[in-house]
Amino acid sequence: MPFLKSMEIKIVNQSKHNLPEYQTIHSAGMDLRANITADIILRPLERVLVPTGLFIELPEGYEAQIRPRSGLALKKGITVLNTPGTIDADYRGEIGVILVNLSAEEFIIKDGERICQMVIARHEHIQWKAVDALNETSRGTGGFGHTGR
Repeated sequence: MPFLKSMEIKIVNQSKHNLPEYQTIHSAGMDLRANITADIILRPLERVLVPTGLFIELPEGYEAQIRPRSGLALKKGITVLNTPGTIDADYRGEIGVILVNLSAEEFIIKDGERICQMVIARHEHIQWKAVDALNETSRGTGGFGHTGR
């Protein structure tokens, strides 16, 4: 699949599955698959760390974000617990995905099941500048969800 922009990221695949890939040319995320030897039964309100068998080496200034798959969330009530999960550029361990079952029914995770999506994103490091006051805006201190309208 041809892409407008692309960068190479090193990956070690110790799973039984193909490398993650974009499903369409405009997809932001790639689906990750469970890499397990036996089904996992995820009961209501239970959480589990699901291995993927994948190890990555991100360049400095990048992170991998682990996000829920909208279909699993809507249809089955399965989501990623620490959304978005962050994989830092200096992490070299296996990518594990913390799933939680927010439904009233058990969910069975099978080997190779698409369990989340991963988005590679650039980020900045900042330095704090302590000041006595901030610039005024039309919103001001209106609070969460308040835009003044």
